[in-house]
Amino acid sequence: MVSVSMEPAEQTERRPRRVISQADLVVHDGVWYFEESPADRPPALTGETLAVVQDQESWSSLVPLTRESHDVERFGIFSFHFADDMDNSGFVGWLATHLKTELGTGVFVVRGSNRARGGIYDYWGCPLDLLDQAITVVRALRAD
Repeated sequence: MVSVSMEPAEQTERRPRRVISQADLVVHDGVWYFEESPADRPPALTGETLAVVQDQESWSSLVPLTRESHDVERFGIFSFHFADDMDNSGFVGWLATHLKTELGTGVFVVRGSNRARGGIYDYWGCPLDLLDQAITVVRALRAD
């Protein structure tokens, strides 16, 4: 269930720091990109597909880059799984702001749910050449 926290400003900073320190963090190997297909041809799902979204004109699948291509954006991916009892409201905005401030670039986030594992999980993508720096920021926040 989604909940929205009403809290003083100092708690708004403390709570996400507690959340990030207790979340399961995974840095995913490889290079990732968005593979596109027309709206009338949904993509085949594989065990390597992390996410699929669509608009009115196309499907977009977040998948490993397995062939050399010069015309796609390359991303590094890391993910968090949150415990069911953790209030992670506002976490995406909080961490995205930290990463933007530290790295000078934005990120993308795809959020899902796995009730069998406790609830919400996030896949975070950043430009591939900034992945190591992003993970350094994340690990520093987890250590605080």
